Amino acid sequence: MQAREPRQGQGPGGGPPYPTVDRHRRADVRLATGCGLGFCALTFLVDWDAETLTLPRALLWLTLSAGVLAVLLPPRVAAGRGWLAVSGPVRRRRVRTDALVAVRQYAGASAHLVLCDTHGHRLEVDPRVLTGDPLLWHELDTGVRRSLERGTLREGADVLERLGHEIDDTIARAVLKASGLP
Repeated sequence: MQAREPRQGQGPGGGPPYPTVDRHRRADVRLATGCGLGFCALTFLVDWDAETLTLPRALLWLTLSAGVLAVLLPPRVAAGRGWLAVSGPVRRRRVRTDALVAVRQYAGASAHLVLCDTHGHRLEVDPRVLTGDPLLWHELDTGVRRSLERGTLREGADVLERLGHEIDDTIARAVLKASGLP
């Protein structure tokens, strides 16, 4: 007897849909890993060339390389029907997008969105993750529309509308570029 393949958009056994994850994260993880390994290799080579490489120094370089990797490692962003989650190396934050209360955007060197739901949960997400992945944006936008319908979203609808227009513009430019139009 053959195992039945789940239909598209469904999980194993026809259960709830698979979550949408950031499709660019894998490349970012490879870059962070390369930087950590490169830092480790360079420090070992410099110390070895200077003939000062000892076990304590090697452990120091390994620890610092792990720190570089931890700092550069991007969080995992996932979304599903009515939720958005951001998982870092230490903790995981999740909000109900269909029960949002407030959305705030902070600009600057580390621009980020802060989403708060009716259950008191809060998370921060880089808006570039949403602009770079239309599927994540779609899940968030669908939840935000439900929040607006229910009347729970009282602050930040304009922020998400502006971000939606930016994403639409980015997608339109990509389509025009792919079709060969100026």
